[in-house]
Amino acid sequence: MASINLIEAFQEFKDAESIDRPTMMKVVEDVFKTLLRKKYGSDENFDVIVNAEKGDLEIIRRREIRPDDDVDNPLAEVSYSDAIKIEPDFEIGEELLEEVNIYDFGRRAILAAKQTLASRINDLKKNALVKKYSDRIGEIINAEIYQVWKKEVLLLDEEGNELILPKTEQIPQDFFKKGENIRAVIARVDMKNNTPVIILSRTNPLFLAKLLEIEVPEIFDGLITIKKIVREPGERAKVAVESFDDRIDPVGACVGMKGSRIHGIVRELKNENIDVINFTTNTQLLIQRSLTPAKISFMNINSETKRAEVYLQADQVSLAIGRRGVNIKLASELTGYELDVYREDQEVLEEFDIDMDEFTDEIEPWVIDEFKRVGCDTGRSVLKLSAEELERRTDLEKETIEEVRRILQEEFDKGE
Repeated sequence: MASINLIEAFQEFKDAESIDRPTMMKVVEDVFKTLLRKKYGSDENFDVIVNAEKGDLEIIRRREIRPDDDVDNPLAEVSYSDAIKIEPDFEIGEELLEEVNIYDFGRRAILAAKQTLASRINDLKKNALVKKYSDRIGEIINAEIYQVWKKEVLLLDEEGNELILPKTEQIPQDFFKKGENIRAVIARVDMKNNTPVIILSRTNPLFLAKLLEIEVPEIFDGLITIKKIVREPGERAKVAVESFDDRIDPVGACVGMKGSRIHGIVRELKNENIDVINFTTNTQLLIQRSLTPAKISFMNINSETKRAEVYLQADQVSLAIGRRGVNIKLASELTGYELDVYREDQEVLEEFDIDMDEFTDEIEPWVIDEFKRVGCDTGRSVLKLSAEELERRTDLEKETIEEVRRILQEEFDKGE
């Protein structure tokens, strides 16, 4: 009975698809050689032959046939008189091969070997699981909900491996039922009590990145790259994208015709608002875009302290800050700048700030377009920056910039 248990343990080992054949054969061989060493003191003259296909094995003992009075090592040698009892045709100097019966090891030794083998199987399965999921970190997985608990959800993959989705990695609006299939990203593999725990996430920015990759072929093909994603799960997300092909509008490609591409992702993320913006290295323009849907009047940027003072009309302030401060928080994370929002008085703004297009009779249109390209849409936004800063940001000559600043300053002086 004990030997049958041992073979069953080996059979289980054979069925473990995650373990490669050479490793399996080596482990089984090691377990049985340990049995041989305990019984005979050495395993040098024994061959353990493993049949990985059928899940069985045999142990062969090799001994040299020696004259009856010349047997020095009973483990490696056998007397001629004993050998001819097994097979009368044997001669001195030949090798005697005998099969060792597993029953010969004794019940206790076999049970110990079975436990050792089962333990090695589990260890190898754990290692295989860790390797499999460590290589898949950042990928989306579709798994079935097996159990819903207060602090976490237990899921099973297609092979029956257990996956954990903690409460902290769930979108606040998530509601799960047993038997449902859900999508999540593989976040990490933890070890708990020497057991691998695969942690999934639906709040990780990688989840949104992978969903976009699935829905937007241009991202999958590498024509559009995602520069950065920031999220407040279930509330809002901001995605900065850039295209390497001038013919492709990265924002339009991500959103799709009438929002067709983004709508599926929004539903998956429980109606999380997703702002897709065009990435730029121009800090002022990036801040302006990141505060969408608010419209900025002008701003002061301090590159050294990484702070920006953003001035908006009264009706735009609440849009810039967003519900519970989410919009400005995400904009700050996306740009890397700490943003301070100030309200501009409407009357003062109308009195002192003039759209650059109003100066077309004094300033050439292509010069105005160059200022607008770097985010200077109004006269005040041009004057807020020094001539040196404007020269650095635009492709204009210093004399042109100074002339424009003079025209604008005179206009504002008249207004005062």
